[in-house]
Amino acid sequence: MNISNLNPDTDIGASAWLVELDGHKILLDAGMHPKREGHAAMPLFGKAGAPDVDAVAISHCHHDHVGGLPVACRHYPKAHVLMTELSYLLVERVLHNSVNVMKRQRDELGIKDYPLYSHDELDELSPRFQGFKYNREIEWAAFHKVRSGQSSPTLEFFDAGHTLGSAGILLRGRKETLFYTGDVCFHDQTIMRSARFEDVRADVLIMETTRGNRDVPAGCSREKEIDRLVAAIHEALKKKAGVMIPSFALGRTQEILALLALLMRAGRLKKQAVYIGGLGRVFTEIYDIEAHRMHRQHTNLSLNEALQLTVLEKGVADAMKLTGGKIFVITSGMMSENTAAHDLAKRMIGDERQSIFFVGYADPDSPAGRLKAARPGETFVFSPSAGPVTRNCDVRDFDLTAHANREDLLDFVGQVAPRVILLGHGDDAARHWFATKIKERWPKIKVHQPGPLKSVAA
Repeated sequence: MNISNLNPDTDIGASAWLVELDGHKILLDAGMHPKREGHAAMPLFGKAGAPDVDAVAISHCHHDHVGGLPVACRHYPKAHVLMTELSYLLVERVLHNSVNVMKRQRDELGIKDYPLYSHDELDELSPRFQGFKYNREIEWAAFHKVRSGQSSPTLEFFDAGHTLGSAGILLRGRKETLFYTGDVCFHDQTIMRSARFEDVRADVLIMETTRGNRDVPAGCSREKEIDRLVAAIHEALKKKAGVMIPSFALGRTQEILALLALLMRAGRLKKQAVYIGGLGRVFTEIYDIEAHRMHRQHTNLSLNEALQLTVLEKGVADAMKLTGGKIFVITSGMMSENTAAHDLAKRMIGDERQSIFFVGYADPDSPAGRLKAARPGETFVFSPSAGPVTRNCDVRDFDLTAHANREDLLDFVGQVAPRVILLGHGDDAARHWFATKIKERWPKIKVHQPGPLKSVAA
């Protein structure tokens, strides 16, 4: 078995792992780096020297795991694309939206590389996409390459509990197995139940490390964080201004909407309109429609029925009044330029009456990360288009993560009992924490942190 890291950077970026197993090749994820632009945001497909890839398997439909899929298909023209059946319902919507975003960035920011793929190309690629149920073993190698009498390597998707359709991926070869966590959550969220990885064992483990640099303080719990959020919303609404919760359109938006719906139903928050983005509305409808097929809590909770959802059309965020105690659950979570969250934040940051509450990860180099790091009264560059702004608004952070806490992931290493582990999808400090702790507990496990284009012979 040979594994190559195609992420062009060493942080949380364009997730892509090329695995060679029993003479066959499979790509695990094909993401797009959230902090890079143009071709620099793509995994290093062209430099990997492996045009004969048999298959691409997608862990879930967040942009840093699937945004580069059409480019991967261009490099690997014979590869079929495998994902869970719930991701199959999402993937084309995610990628078509990406085309629209790239076109806007080309026109407004002058990024000449964009779009990296077109709507027509996506339509032509879609017959190569296949959706499968969890816990079904699938042969993925090209049939013409499987020698007579030899079995084909297989894969199996395991529910990762991270977002709709998310999966860990187990590869089985003739003699060896590999498990790729993707993004995983080992605790229940408001809607999504925790990952179902209980029976996973593997010789090789590729593991995310997102929260390796974040300890969970003693006494901290999800319930206490929700209590803090409720109190903060009450405090903000008393000022008759706005409350913005920047969220990823897929997953985080629906989790926060479900939480707000339950709080309003219980009388802990007053019932009122909640403003969301158009893409967030699309994914919310899918969450409602597919509730019966999800491993979820509150299966009878319809978000569209429980909440008065109002879609912010393009340009409205620049003009609407921010008085009256409005609640916004708006994309993007990173507050990237040319998004509703970015445009609203520009107007809210300098106003001490306004509130911006973070409920998930924000890259330190993103506009959201820079805002989180700014002290009250500090002037900082929010984004190139926004320029310098002074932080006067109320900014708070609530730990309602959709990623596994580091101690839970460390316990998972013990369950899987691999002889080799590859650490990725985390910054240097996060990966270092895991590497150190794994060596302390299981000194015989070989730990690797391969950089861009670096390979590990497992």
